[in-house]
Amino acid sequence: MKTLTCDVCGKVIEQPVPSRNYFHLAHRDLCEACHDELEFFIKPTIRTKQPFNYEWFNHLVQDSIETAIQKGKF
Repeated sequence: MKTLTCDVCGKVIEQPVPSRNYFHLAHRDLCEACHDELEFFIKPTIRTKQPFNYEWFNHLVQDSIETAIQKGKF
């Protein structure tokens, strides 16, 4: 049996299934709850960005995840 640990909250993810109960973003593994919090956290910022730029978006996601890892939450 394979297990993973969420890089943000440290929760063990039993029987991980990619894009279902864990998400691999910016070279980090996030549980479903942390992934939902990340989306909730960055959605207002994304909506104000005109025109949308994927390089900027990837940088925003990576910085948000790194900040959350340092804090232990979003």
